[in-house]
Amino acid sequence: MIEINNLTENKIDEDFIKKIADKVLKGEKKEGNISVAIVGSGRMRKLNKKYRKKNRVTDVLAFGEGLGEIVICLPVLKKNAKRFNSSFEKELARVFIHGILHLLGYNHEKSEEEGKKMREKEEHYLKKI
Repeated sequence: MIEINNLTENKIDEDFIKKIADKVLKGEKKEGNISVAIVGSGRMRKLNKKYRKKNRVTDVLAFGEGLGEIVICLPVLKKNAKRFNSSFEKELARVFIHGILHLLGYNHEKSEEEGKKMREKEEHYLKKI
């Protein structure tokens, strides 16, 4: 089950988010619940500072292993879509897939090899969206 909590004033396509989660979880042969929170910059900075000791805004945070919670920062998402000359939907898909992979135990910060493996998985699932 996917629970979505949009804590911003912006409308989010919840069906799109659920479709992404379904494709990735089926592809990874996993089941479980994911809670998704869509937040603003201030809240994301506080979470990143509290849990990662980094006093800056980031696009996505994932909490828990074996599924858990993903927090997505909408303003950073919009900014990155422009910066990478991408659509909002594609950037949303990219960060959400990234977050799900973290919940499933992938960690690009662990080693270069793990990073490569995670990027390949992200690209694989982005092509399916």
